Amino acid sequence: MRFSDGLRIDGEVLGDVLALGGSNNMLFISEKAKVNGTVKAGHVIINGAVNGPVISTKMLELQSRAHIQGDIRYVALEMHQGAVIEGALNKMTDEEKVALIASN
Repeated sequence: MRFSDGLRIDGEVLGDVLALGGSNNMLFISEKAKVNGTVKAGHVIINGAVNGPVISTKMLELQSRAHIQGDIRYVALEMHQGAVIEGALNKMTDEEKVALIASN
């Protein structure tokens, strides 16, 4: 699934969720949602489940009911008590961020 600007997910997605163009987009995965695949966007807010890697080129917010099984790459991170990560956390360098944004 590809999107631009903003997207809210309240159900189950089988496959990747990828934002088009730059870091000025927002993805919200609600507490009822489950994504099985790669998640990639500028501003990512997760309060549901993700089974796959998460890539945020601007801001990643993990709310209290977030459960991620996969590696995370981020520029800025806010994590609430109760959020669960089963994977590696890797802060992106400026060069990596520019390359990821350019690849869209």
